[in-house]
Amino acid sequence: MTNPYTTPSASGPAPKWARKRYVLPALALALFIGAGIGAGGGDTTNDAKPAAAKPAPTVTVTATATATQTAEPEPAATVTATETVKVTKTVTAQANADTGSGSGSGSGGDSGSVYYANCSEARAAGAAPIYRGEPGYASHLDRDSDGVACDS
Repeated sequence: MTNPYTTPSASGPAPKWARKRYVLPALALALFIGAGIGAGGGDTTNDAKPAAAKPAPTVTVTATATATQTAEPEPAATVTATETVKVTKTVTAQANADTGSGSGSGSGGDSGSVYYANCSEARAAGAAPIYRGEPGYASHLDRDSDGVACDS
């Protein structure tokens, strides 16, 4: 049997693929070396000595804060304004007897005849605290809805 692949002879010229094996890597190496030399050349002086570090004076700034104690001012005189309230309306509450024929809601009785806009008016009239069912009781005066208006 004969070998279909021929072996190169030692004395003859090398095949083309053998030359590519050496030439292409050599060209790539030359390219990288050339790019390195071209990129590193900002300084064209022939001075090969490295620059020695020279001492330079530095400036240091120190800030110190000092607290100054100031005298406290004397308190101003206290002014108290007193307002006198005179009650000109006297309200007499009358209890209505339950005859059994009423609606029996138990939520107000005769509360429509006396009205207090706020607890200050009820206290000034001497009616506070007002319990549910008494004249003058209203839900807007009962903050905690416990049945006692103007209790505090």
